[in-house]
Amino acid sequence: MIMKVKKNDLIYPIAAIAAAVLIWWAVTRIFDIPSYILPGPGQVVKAFAKDFTLIMYHAAATLGEGAAGIAVSVGISIVIAVCMDRFAPVKKTLYPLLVISQTVPVMAIAPILIIWFGFGMAPKIILVVLMCFFPITVNLTDGFAQADQDLLNMFRVWNASGRQVYRHLKFPCAMPYFFSGLRIAVTWMLVAAILSEWLGGDRGIGVYMLRAKQAYALDKVFASVVFTVILSLLLIGLLGLIRKKTVRWSESV
Repeated sequence: MIMKVKKNDLIYPIAAIAAAVLIWWAVTRIFDIPSYILPGPGQVVKAFAKDFTLIMYHAAATLGEGAAGIAVSVGISIVIAVCMDRFAPVKKTLYPLLVISQTVPVMAIAPILIIWFGFGMAPKIILVVLMCFFPITVNLTDGFAQADQDLLNMFRVWNASGRQVYRHLKFPCAMPYFFSGLRIAVTWMLVAAILSEWLGGDRGIGVYMLRAKQAYALDKVFASVVFTVILSLLLIGLLGLIRKKTVRWSESV
């Protein structure tokens, strides 16, 4: 599980980022590096401000693909995790296959999905699912296994149904683990969506990056990269707030 981050601890990563930006700016100025090779932080900010509306237009498509993929991933993960928790043979069969599925290069799968499903949203959503369901499934399965054995025995003594056991014991116990997996999945969500957009499509952050790269507008490429990082941090922060409101009984994650 991931420990809570204290507010004072944020000073260190913020200072590190500020130092990295300062070094970046100094390198571009001291060595007089052309913007088409390495744009400075100021040029990136200007490019972002100039293309703000366009970037938001593309970001809406990427977020839509990512949100749909995450929703499907959560549904699949719950089904698989419950099956693996309830039936040992299912876990012994599926768990190794899940691990193996993560060794397949994403860039090898994406072109196949484009051929099978075209250039619409379907292959992009499928790619997000393939990258995001694994951490959710594994963490949720581990969370189910952490249910207190004494409480589980008490539920059995009371002849509680499987649905009641999961609803009142196992799911509440697994929620911190679930949010840990979801936090990882959210960071991969944007990466998967952007990768799929590189291979085909007419809208999305990946499409914007590709067009900027082909025009040798590296300031716009950097602007989209910085925007993606900020967007990921905002999504993780939002997820943290949701977790705080829904998992009040946990001091971790």
